Amino acid sequence: MPLVMCGEELLLDELLRLAAAVGCDLQRVPDVAAARRAWATAPLVILDESGARSCVDADFQRRDHVLIVCGQDPPPDGLWPIAVRLGAIDVVALPTRSAIVAEALADAVDEPSPVEGRIIAVLGGRGGAGASVFSAAIAMAALRRGSNALLVDCDPLGGGIDLVLGAEAEVGLRWPELRLRGGRVPVSSLRSALPGRIRGDARLTMVSCDREGPGPEPEALAAVLQAGRRAGETVICDLPRSTSEVALLALDRADLTVLVVPAEVRAAASARRMADWMTDRGIRAETVVRGPSPGGLSPGDVANAIGLPLIASMRSEPKLANTLERGVLWHRATGPLAAAATTVLDMVGARFSQVVPS
Repeated sequence: MPLVMCGEELLLDELLRLAAAVGCDLQRVPDVAAARRAWATAPLVILDESGARSCVDADFQRRDHVLIVCGQDPPPDGLWPIAVRLGAIDVVALPTRSAIVAEALADAVDEPSPVEGRIIAVLGGRGGAGASVFSAAIAMAALRRGSNALLVDCDPLGGGIDLVLGAEAEVGLRWPELRLRGGRVPVSSLRSALPGRIRGDARLTMVSCDREGPGPEPEALAAVLQAGRRAGETVICDLPRSTSEVALLALDRADLTVLVVPAEVRAAASARRMADWMTDRGIRAETVVRGPSPGGLSPGDVANAIGLPLIASMRSEPKLANTLERGVLWHRATGPLAAAATTVLDMVGARFSQVVPS
């Protein structure tokens, strides 16, 4: 819990507001005697000028993750020697530079993962291609490997991706109730507010649209994607076939874009238009081809017609429709769908370095 010693009422009010916005509790102390007990162990220390001077006078040792806040912009020159003495990373004028404090508070709640999460965008080459089902399959494949996953439904007209996993009755917020206004969101807050699935030490968290109400706003989606990436999670976005601002935001942030295409002539023609549009925008997309093919098209034929590399193909699964209707896809760990989803995860892991730049 961050340690705060701040006697200036206006500054303290701003700190409390920022802490509430990122879901962070603060340990407020009145004097150096109380501060000394938590000085070495607090993940973050925030001091006003009076508090910082008191710590220097009390001969506190330098430490990492100290911020000094003030109400003057730019900060007075006299604060900088004090900041250096305590090891402070910055002297921050509030509310002008409140974003710096908000980020530090969010980091104190959810320390960034040593590995960077990856974002996979999935969309259909035509309507009914199976993009939502494939998105859910990728999320489940990640969970079976012991990785945390964040499944993000970006299609308000899709009926809700929670239905795909039989989670429509589970307690938790959906997009219409998830009133995010952008900024930093600790992934722990998402896990506590949203429905999910747990397997061992790993968790799949679902951000689903509902049967009624709007889907995500761009600012809210950006906050959720960034939370997942910072936490090192595999983030899977189920996208609508549109050029909406939400779809573009997810596509522009994705490390891998997957176009799911049935092995049909009309589907290939529709997917070709999608592929050309994404290529013109600079989006690197690849395709997963879903059988059966009424006309005998091979997965390679479909990929060549679309003009995108082929990641994987899926043959027909006769019992899959029944599995989806009964809401028990969660239990389906084998078969062509699961194998293709695992192939996509393998490609993401092999293609991208997982280490966060220092």
